[in-house]
Amino acid sequence: MPRTLIKPEGATRKRSLGFLAWWWIETFLVNGPGDAHGTPVKRGDEFGGFIVDCYLLDENGDRLVDSAFFSRPKGCDKSGMAAHLAIFEAFGPCRFLGWAEGGEYYEFLGQRYYYSPGEPMGRPVTDPVVRVMATEEGQTGNTYDNIYVNLTEGPLSALTAQGMDVGLTRVKLPDGGEIVPTSSGSASKDGGKETFVVFDETHLYNIKRLRDMYSTVKRNLAKRAKGAGTWYLETTTMYAPGEDSIAEATYQMAQAIEDGKFRGRARMLYDHRGSQLSDLNNHDKLREAIIESYGEALEWNSVEGIMDDILDLRSTVNDSRRYFLNALVEGSNAWLTLDTIQKATAGLPEKWGGIVNNGDKITLGFDGALTHDATALVACRVEDGLIFPLLIQERPDGPEARDWRVNIKKFETAVDSAFERFEVVGFFADPPYWYDQVDDWEKKYGDRLVATATGKGKIAFYTSFDSSMHRALQRLKIALGDGRAKVIPNRQLKRHLQNAQKWTRSRNFEVIGKESKNSVRKIDAAIAATLAYEARANYLAKPEQQEKPKDTFVPFRAY
Repeated sequence: MPRTLIKPEGATRKRSLGFLAWWWIETFLVNGPGDAHGTPVKRGDEFGGFIVDCYLLDENGDRLVDSAFFSRPKGCDKSGMAAHLAIFEAFGPCRFLGWAEGGEYYEFLGQRYYYSPGEPMGRPVTDPVVRVMATEEGQTGNTYDNIYVNLTEGPLSALTAQGMDVGLTRVKLPDGGEIVPTSSGSASKDGGKETFVVFDETHLYNIKRLRDMYSTVKRNLAKRAKGAGTWYLETTTMYAPGEDSIAEATYQMAQAIEDGKFRGRARMLYDHRGSQLSDLNNHDKLREAIIESYGEALEWNSVEGIMDDILDLRSTVNDSRRYFLNALVEGSNAWLTLDTIQKATAGLPEKWGGIVNNGDKITLGFDGALTHDATALVACRVEDGLIFPLLIQERPDGPEARDWRVNIKKFETAVDSAFERFEVVGFFADPPYWYDQVDDWEKKYGDRLVATATGKGKIAFYTSFDSSMHRALQRLKIALGDGRAKVIPNRQLKRHLQNAQKWTRSRNFEVIGKESKNSVRKIDAAIAATLAYEARANYLAKPEQQEKPKDTFVPFRAY
């Protein structure tokens, strides 16, 4: 899907001040520096819809959104969107006044907006403090430049007669309040009376100074949250994995909300548009990917011009995909490319119940922990190398992680269920933390297994043995690359495969691990998948096994 849109629970555009905001922006604002300088702002359904979603309300008229994330490729006027919302927050009727009964209207600078019956009516914020964050000291950035043009050249310049004072470093508002561009150095010195904040291009917030600035200002918003309905906007192009940017953290939070892992009130609006196309040499597909990625922004961008930039031999593939397709690209140390994972999961459902049959011959892989990381039980169908998860439990990333423990009983039950439901011919498990369970599984099921992990047992496979783990990882990596192995696109399993990083041991053995010891990006399901696939290979290598795996993968059950 080219667009991912996540809204707070209970959201409905029937309760939004955003239609008023959309009208206000198109009525009073102009485009900033660039080819359209000084022309009236016009927003289509996509960008206008984002404005509407930013001002969603609950039944009581309170804001549903306390943070909005607007992710688009290069050249989509993200800074313009941020500037327009900042100006509306400073001057416009951006907070709930009451519900219209019919005949009410809002009037400003000689223009009127008539409310529909039942529509929320708006009022300005009292003493608004709008802060536009800059990544570099002494720079105001594109967002404030756009604000400056509007307040000195557009219709709002008339407010100078009412006491508005516009400068290059701040704007004093006629009825109190201000718009201030702020750097990291001054952010920590300010009193924290913000009512709205713009964090522009948060993929650049990848150093401690900027991350600290973000945290400080974000905390400040809580001071006036109850009375002023404070919130903030992030704009960004896709982040570079592993840089630990604010954009990456927000993207991961959105994933947690989608996966049902977020335990708090999900009050974030997440709007991402892009394409994961990896083959940039297919011009027809590239053109389609650009159209998908840019959407409404193609009104002021040229598909041909973007293609020229992408195909320029001086441009790297990953940079082109990231900046022009807004695609997530793998880090330089990733074990698997995103293209490999995408191809391995293509055409398959997220749930495997409809394509895996009772009685299928499978192998199992297990990697476990007790109070940290994750524990995973993954299966591989012998017939065609289809990898699918049976059970994955992850340690939460938030405060609830302190007392978390994996549910051992659930995994014991999952293993028993697998042996009851399928013909399990191999089972490789990494013993640490689970020695007793691995011993029990050996006693209980060892006689039914054909694959052998070591000369001393059928199940115990120590992933700390670099030589054997190197061989297993290489086998799966090659099979995923050439299509001999497929993966059910379960969100957790895919994420673990994406998180896995290459590490080189002695004698040039390549293994996988997390990006750092304390990283919250888990990889245990990738280990379990590797063990399941290695158990399959071991089974098929047995001299007594005459059955050969089929060359063609059949994804759907035949009836």
